[in-house]
This record gives sequence, structure tokens and C-alpha cells, in this order.
Amino acid sequence: MSKIKNKTILNLILLFCIFALIAAYFIQYVLKHQPCNLCLIERIPYIFSIIVISICLFTKKFEKLSLIILSLIFFSATLIAFYHFGIEQGFIKESLVCDLNNNSEDLSKEALLNQLKEAPVSCKDVTFKVFGLSLASFNVFISLLLGVITTKLFLTYEKNR
Repeated sequence: MSKIKNKTILNLILLFCIFALIAAYFIQYVLKHQPCNLCLIERIPYIFSIIVISICLFTKKFEKLSLIILSLIFFSATLIAFYHFGIEQGFIKESLVCDLNNNSEDLSKEALLNQLKEAPVSCKDVTFKVFGLSLASFNVFISLLLGVITTKLFLTYEKNR
């Protein structure tokens, strides 16, 4: 019975990760909100999670290993999202990850116009909010919750087997 429960939870996490990525791309390409560098980096754990869960579900092997890998992925995602949230709130200073690539040596008129058209987004600028919260703040809680869920599944795996 526990195997069905673990598979169901993994399927739900997989669907949520797919939904989160679709939502991020929808906000970027349809609603035209440009993401900063950290926003793009925050998508990587979801992509890795989709890959890990898909391998686990299709091979029907490595479920316990997948759970610990997912726990590490989601706790890493929590740290990245918290770092981004800290930059947005101003209690962490922007780093090289948020570099806006303004160090161009080409000062021609065309190069300057191209730089203005690209308009890079700073990591401290919140361009999209839901219920008054940035997506990075949502990501902190969601990643932490998914990390706790996958850790609990890992820790109770042998007992429920």
C-alpha cells in the first residue's frame, strides 16, 4: 500500500514541477515579465526533479535513491530561493550571479542601442507579484515543503515497505 502512496506523491510532485515551469514560462513569454538571472537559476531544480522522478517512475527502480536526491534538490532550491528573496528584500547584497553584464567595451552607437533594447533585469527588482508576494518568496515555501515531504518519504521508506 505504501508503494502506491509513494508513487502517487511522486506523481503529484512531478505534476507540480511541470506546472511550476509552465507557469514561469507563461509569465515570461505571454505576460512579458523578464526574469532575472536568479529567476532562471531557480527553474533548474524543477527541471532536475522532473528528470529524477521520470527516471524513477519509468524504470520502476531507484525509488529510495530518487527520494534522497529529490530531498537534496528541493533543499538546494530552498537555499537559492531564500538567497533571491534576501536580495529582493535588501538584506543580502547582489552578487556576480546578478551581474547585469554592463561591462561592454564596445561603446559604439549601435552597441549602446542594443544594450538598451535588451534591458537586463536586476535580481532585486520584483517584476511579478501574486497576492503581494514575489515568486521567489513563494518558491522558498514551496521548495521547503517539497524537501520536507521527500525527506519524510525517504525516512519512512523502509518502515512502510
